[in-house]
Amino acid sequence: MTTHDTLTAPPTHWVFGYGSLIWNPGFAHLRAEQGLLRGAHRSLSIVSHHHRGTPERPGLVFGLTRGGACRGMAFEVADSDWSDVRAYLEAREQVTAVYRDVMRPVHLRGGGVVTALTFVVDERHAQFAGKLSLEQQLAMVRAGVGLSGPNIDYVVNTARHLSELGIRDRQLTALVDLLLAETTAAA
Repeated sequence: MTTHDTLTAPPTHWVFGYGSLIWNPGFAHLRAEQGLLRGAHRSLSIVSHHHRGTPERPGLVFGLTRGGACRGMAFEVADSDWSDVRAYLEAREQVTAVYRDVMRPVHLRGGGVVTALTFVVDERHAQFAGKLSLEQQLAMVRAGVGLSGPNIDYVVNTARHLSELGIRDRQLTALVDLLLAETTAAA
């Protein structure tokens, strides 16, 4: 055995993003690659009282809900950055503890499977909206504005970035088409 054979790459960690983390991760990472998570799907299923709405005028944000599959981005994080990244994500994602942070297998587009930190919705949490009609989603997204800005911006930015990545989400596309039609009609 040579000295080279005994050397190993430094450990890294992975984070799976399926909403705003795709277009605004906000943390140091070594690389980002498209990934597929099985067993959960992206849905506008979380009532936002902080980032994209208020208790009086709630918005909606994405959650991973049981069943199906979700395409998103897997971010590789250096071990030396992991504690800072983890603290940042806890502060960003767990404002009201609506998510459960779990480790899940993610299939990378380039091949291989990694275990990634993933935020899935806690379906027992009071802010879990469940399955809403397109009309209900439209009303909430239209009305919501929180500390991170208008709910419409969040939804449209996520849809745009998914489209740029070649990721189709029919329900999200239908919602964005209605939101943009309203914006165009109002102008």
